[in-house]
Amino acid sequence: MHSTSAVPGAASRSAAGGGPLATAAVAGSTRAVTGWDLHWSNVHWEYFLPIFVVHALACFAMLPWCFSWSGLVIALVGTHVFGMGINLGYHRLLTHRSLKVPLWLERSLATVALCCLEDTPARWVATHRLHHVHSDEPEDPHTPRDGASWSHVGWLFRRAPDRRTLAFLDKYARDILADRYFRYLERHPTSTLWIYLAHASIFALAGLVVGRFTGGDWAHGVQLGTSWLVWGAFVRTVLVWHMTWSVNSLSHLFGYRTYETGEDSRNNWFVAMVAAGEGWHNNHHHDPASASVQHKWWEFDLTYYEIRLLRRLGLATDIIQPRHLRRVAAPRN
Repeated sequence: MHSTSAVPGAASRSAAGGGPLATAAVAGSTRAVTGWDLHWSNVHWEYFLPIFVVHALACFAMLPWCFSWSGLVIALVGTHVFGMGINLGYHRLLTHRSLKVPLWLERSLATVALCCLEDTPARWVATHRLHHVHSDEPEDPHTPRDGASWSHVGWLFRRAPDRRTLAFLDKYARDILADRYFRYLERHPTSTLWIYLAHASIFALAGLVVGRFTGGDWAHGVQLGTSWLVWGAFVRTVLVWHMTWSVNSLSHLFGYRTYETGEDSRNNWFVAMVAAGEGWHNNHHHDPASASVQHKWWEFDLTYYEIRLLRRLGLATDIIQPRHLRRVAAPRN
């Protein structure tokens, strides 16, 4: 998938805005390489460097010495488990308040999401709410109208000072900042990195111990620990990134539209399959408050069934049903 040129009107956006500037490239611009008018002085290095480094570390998975079947299984299972921190925790719970869970579970889901290096809860929620308010408009941080690759990842690399202010968070994520744990994360931004490094260390140490006692010596332990670190942490992080980023890009470019929603959201079966239902994106934009995006029987929404499981366990209440079911259940005068 390649980036397209910026749409008319995008040139009016400031460097702090969401899309690439439609201006002539200047020295230091990445336009010739990526198609984005992104000047080196405007690069958001706090995002660019971790994304680059984790992708580079994930490449060690191509080395036979770093491969193990257990590491592969951990990566695949972990993609779903940690991805639910984003899909269920950040998205449906914190952003849209489609259900209620105990405070300990809400914070736990957010902490799992932090292990995916997708920003703090307040910043993730505020950015996503901004996307819904201005979806595929100039203010949208990641509209594919500014290019497919821009919407997938490029938008993360440009500094956006207006989205780093307390005023922005207060406008779009005041309820998140009301929680003292989430407020602590904002006051100590490096805590996200430490949480990620701590969770990666757990994979490495677990593999080291298991490898030592199943392989007979510490050499086997080091090999398995490295494998679990590379596959369980780095490869899995990359998979979760591209899974969730595809909702921003592919689900606004390819698929079918059940509802006329005033923007470009689409129902994309591939994204729905890899992102546990999030790819039924046109359904979601039609009814963002709903805990379910399954509007037809075959639009399988795994995240919603896990929400129902939480309800059966007594851990989820006030689950918001799709609009058409809410209308049927509404009392008639």
